[in-house]
This record gives sequence, structure tokens and C-alpha cells, in this order.
Amino acid sequence: MTRVLVVDDEPQILRALRINLRVRQYEVDIATTAAQALAVAAAHPPDLVILDLGLPDMDGVEVIAGLRGWTAAPIIVLSGRADSSDKVAALDAGADDYVTKPFGVEELLARMRAAARRVGAADDLPRVRLGDLTVDLTAKRVTRHAQGTEDGGTDIRLTPTEWHLLEVLLRNPGKLLSQKQLLNDVWGPGYDNATGNLRLYMAQLRHKLEPDPARPRWLITEPGMGYRFQPPDEDA
Repeated sequence: MTRVLVVDDEPQILRALRINLRVRQYEVDIATTAAQALAVAAAHPPDLVILDLGLPDMDGVEVIAGLRGWTAAPIIVLSGRADSSDKVAALDAGADDYVTKPFGVEELLARMRAAARRVGAADDLPRVRLGDLTVDLTAKRVTRHAQGTEDGGTDIRLTPTEWHLLEVLLRNPGKLLSQKQLLNDVWGPGYDNATGNLRLYMAQLRHKLEPDPARPRWLITEPGMGYRFQPPDEDA
């Protein structure tokens, strides 16, 4: 049974989430303060964390940093803060996703499922199928197949930087990656403000891989926050 830690100081939200998650066979722990959240997580390590940022004793971003010191469990921020700077700070601290209040339970559950699928995905997906494309992460090769076949096909050439960016996204399926994180992972320190580079290479990847680059299915922009790879089985 998946163990979920819900951290929020609003009793009605705690009650609603506890009821909705338990009826779906999740084991639920709750906390109303940052200190309680860290203590509960240490005593009962969660498989997933749902975290509000506006806690009475400490900012939720500090809780994320504390958890990330010892666990890779997905963290979904559930907050009334809609400002992009708060979202980016949470993502840079190690959150996997950000849902703004008010929220729909079904959307939150979908985000939880996506985050859970991400765990261990790097080892499980040396090859990723995107429509008529096969991306081989080990061989660093993208092949476009004739419709309905697996044989042969035409190789699509990617530059080293395009490969690096694509690999970071594909190895984090469903995870919302901030611009800062992608710039650091792909270009390295000192490129925090090189957002033009990121937009350019994302546009190039979409042009080469997406059926309709203007309406991407897999390489998704989250305005004001960053980008995510949406696996095909999550397509709307």
C-alpha cells in the first residue's frame, strides 16, 4: 500500500484529502506544521508527499529541502500561492510538481500517479516510444519508423546539447523541471539566466520529434515554471 504524507494547516483540506485517499487504498499520514511533517516522515517514510507551502512554523520550501536530504519520494506542492517565483523556488528545492488551490481531486490524483510512475523510470525505460519514434537512451539514437512497423526506419540526428536536454526530460517522466534546473543540468553552472538557450533547443527538439510542434504532445511548457516530458500513456 502506498504511504502518503499530507502536510497542510487547513483542517478541511486535511480531512478531504484523508477521506479521498483512504477510499482509494492509500495509507495516509497527516501533519499540520513543518516540524511535525519532518518528524512524521522520519518515523514513517512516505512513498509520496503532498505539501502546502504556507505552514505556521516554517516555509514549505525548507521542508522540501529537509526531505530531499534523505528521500527521493515524489513531492507535490499544493498551495494557494500562484506567483511563479514561489513555484520556481519549490521546484528548484526539489518538488516534483505544483498544484494551485483551489484544486480538483481528480487532477491531484492524476499528478500523484504520474509522480509515482517516475520513481525508478530511469532504469525501466532505456527505450522510449513516442508515436512512430523510438528513442534509445543507451545508444543515443532516435529512429522514425514507418507507420505500424518496428523494423528499419530513418534516424533523426540530434546535436549533443539536444540529446542532453532530451535525456534529462525523458529520465524524469511526468516531473515538472524548472528552467533553472534544466539550465544547470544541461549547460552547467553560470547559465541560470540563459533562458533563450533553453527556448531555442526546446523548439528544435519539438521541430524534430513532435508531430505538430505548435501543439506538442510530449515536450510540454508549463508557463512561468518550466518544462515536463508527458509520456504517451498520459496524453489527453
